[in-house]
Amino acid sequence: MAKSFYGYISDTWKRPVAGHMRELRLKRLVGWRREPAVIRLERPTRLDRARSLGYKAKPGIIIVRAKVRRGGRRKSRPKHGRTTKGMAVHKLTPGKSLQRIAEERTSRKYPNMEVLNSYWVAEDGKRKWYEIILVEPTNPVIKSDKNLNWVANPANTRRVFRGLTSAGKKGRGLVR
Repeated sequence: MAKSFYGYISDTWKRPVAGHMRELRLKRLVGWRREPAVIRLERPTRLDRARSLGYKAKPGIIIVRAKVRRGGRRKSRPKHGRTTKGMAVHKLTPGKSLQRIAEERTSRKYPNMEVLNSYWVAEDGKRKWYEIILVEPTNPVIKSDKNLNWVANPANTRRVFRGLTSAGKKGRGLVR
């Protein structure tokens, strides 16, 4: 059976460091490092992944790229007084994945939108980039879409903060 266009895109993204993606990735990262932490995009970088997670090119759906600093939490070392056993300078790690943190920051920046899902785009030594799919529940196009109108239900508000996205469910141990 012939492979689809999305299949070729996903094959390219399986090894983004190898092949022709290497030069493109390095060029992109140079520009992305200078951008703000959360920036709205015109179209997804990984079209295959975005489509598989529910993205459609229609009004009421936007793509946002979020940048998160890698590693554990940073805490300055106490300078005065005795250093207690619970000084806690090293090995401070958040209880959430960086992907969940990126989703929550994006949701705070766009309060009228709901996070549908997100996916990894790039990383370097200091940061990770994720693209987040946001849906506007009050948009008439979304309300009339039979596959996406569940987002307009009041029971699904602020779902990213309740751990109801894919990254949130994985972090809570509900998905393998």
